Amino acid sequence: MNRRDLLKAASAVPVCIAMGTAGGAAPHRARAASGKESVDIDVLVVGGGTAGIIAAIQAARAGARTLVVEMAGQLGGTTTIGGVTAPGLFHAWGRQVIAGIGWELVMKAVELDGGTLPDFSKPAPSHAHHQVRINGPLYAALAEEAVLEAGAAVAYYESPLSVRETDGGWLVETAGKGLRRTITCRQLIDCTGGADVVGMIGLARLREAESQPGTLIFRLGNYDAASLDAERIQARYREALATGELRDGDYLHKGGRFVDFLRSGGYNAQHVFGADSSTSASQTSANIAGRASVLRLLRFTRTLPGCKHARLVSMQQATAVRETYRIVGEVQITVDDYTCGRVFEDAIGYTFYPIDLHGAEGVRPKPLAPGTVPTIPLRALVPQGSRNLLVAGRSISSDRLANSALRVQASCMAMGQAAGAAAALAARQKTTLLAVPLEELRELLRKHRAILPA
Repeated sequence: MNRRDLLKAASAVPVCIAMGTAGGAAPHRARAASGKESVDIDVLVVGGGTAGIIAAIQAARAGARTLVVEMAGQLGGTTTIGGVTAPGLFHAWGRQVIAGIGWELVMKAVELDGGTLPDFSKPAPSHAHHQVRINGPLYAALAEEAVLEAGAAVAYYESPLSVRETDGGWLVETAGKGLRRTITCRQLIDCTGGADVVGMIGLARLREAESQPGTLIFRLGNYDAASLDAERIQARYREALATGELRDGDYLHKGGRFVDFLRSGGYNAQHVFGADSSTSASQTSANIAGRASVLRLLRFTRTLPGCKHARLVSMQQATAVRETYRIVGEVQITVDDYTCGRVFEDAIGYTFYPIDLHGAEGVRPKPLAPGTVPTIPLRALVPQGSRNLLVAGRSISSDRLANSALRVQASCMAMGQAAGAAAALAARQKTTLLAVPLEELRELLRKHRAILPA
């Protein structure tokens, strides 16, 4: 498509879709005055979070006509809306194990913000020291730019209403404010974080009766953390728990030192028990509970010696959720597979993080044995019994303990890139996902700088 054609296509795009200017060909669309629109594409990505961004970029760069549908008003998910602005882990045991499009975006965010990287060559006292710190709002803007530059389209404030399998792929109906859209696509990638599309279709999903607590990311400030009296503050903290002034979970380390909470500004140090994002009602409850917790913490902090002028410096718009549904895939990654570093025959990338299960008593990560680097099999992204459907992100087929490590951002980025590549190849070859030759998939991933097991 030449520049004149691109400009003509862009001028015809309705305001609810932002259309890219390179990479995959523009989706064909027809819109009636009634607010209904039809779109014909190769790859539909549902969910523009950590994995969905990378899946959309990879599919579009591989030449697939790609659309990403996102119910919020920006891309990024956990990183941006959830505020977890320390994605990782990309490195293990002194070498990089996850790269590709996700790392490319993270590096752009670091460079444009004037940030720095940890020294990955040195052993870290904990995994947190090898997290990469980025600017969340900047990352959201860069992710959007990258998706559009790849040639993909973005539809914000939109969610699927129905999903129906067809002979050649899928027929998906979505709805947004003032708009209903019918999307015909060859391949579908569920990056919702809770396997929402898989559930709509009626395929099997798993979850435990108890799930990990969520966290509303916020920061407190306007006090001198270095001058605080730790013992006096700890005594007041115990008293506040006993009287109900504070509740379990307000500080995730129930038996920990509250002065450590204050020295971190409260960042990522709160638990919202029962947090669930699988429905709008449950996410609403999680958000309300998270904000109530923040108010308790702020009011309590202002009663402490040296903190009477404490302020709420920032707070995310939503409580970030760690765990909902997982798919039943063609293969399941078990905690034994993960902790022994099993190299699956269809591995499409590495993953690296300690077992990291949050619970009522806080979190005590269990590091992997030195030298261990687990892998991600393509079959764990394929729901059992499906043909033209992939799942990328924390809903990957895995048991609960393995999932507590697999759910983190760098690993989800690797999954998203693999899903986008596989979907683009399957659409081009007019075949099903598991029929795509594995070496062709790996070659495409390497072309886009992904790191694969030897």
